[in-house]
Amino acid sequence: MSENLSIAEKKKRDRKIAGEVRKTAHDGLKESAARALVAQGLGFAGELTGKIVSGFIPYLSEIDTRPLLSSVAASGLTTCVPVVIENGMPLEFRTWAPGEPTIAGRWGIPVPPDGSPVVDPDILLVPMLAYDAAGYRLGYGGGFYDRTLEKLRAMKPVTAIGVAYSAQQVDTVQRGDHDQPLDWVLTEKGPFRPGETA
Repeated sequence: MSENLSIAEKKKRDRKIAGEVRKTAHDGLKESAARALVAQGLGFAGELTGKIVSGFIPYLSEIDTRPLLSSVAASGLTTCVPVVIENGMPLEFRTWAPGEPTIAGRWGIPVPPDGSPVVDPDILLVPMLAYDAAGYRLGYGGGFYDRTLEKLRAMKPVTAIGVAYSAQQVDTVQRGDHDQPLDWVLTEKGPFRPGETA
């Protein structure tokens, strides 16, 4: 019967399961995982000098990238976070580092205040519900990161790093024609490059 479901229906089914898996991982690992991300750093992604790095302020049970973003900012790099401007549109990125002011954005997620400088990141830390070894991610269904990565990749070289708990890996993420692959996945166990064998 599942074979008769559309990709959208399969994704909807998978989101519910993935959300429960992520919550369980988050409940047990949230503090140690955040520290592990800092210990891993971003050096695996190549030369960082002069790069703009986007993180995210965690929503629900997302892994917390704020300590990693603090470390990146302390090293002298520009950091930013995404802001949803409108449905069906790419994300906007405003400069921000942990400890700086925020306002309530869409879905109550904290975002930098209006008027904060807008930038185009070179390295994106991307949240997700699930991921597979091929580098595809399951998001919330709004398509924001897929549209954003498509736009940025048409402008310049960018590196998309999916950040998640290792428990969030699945055999296969259902994907459509517009889904953008990740360049790396970073978990509390370390980074891996999709398609590379261990």
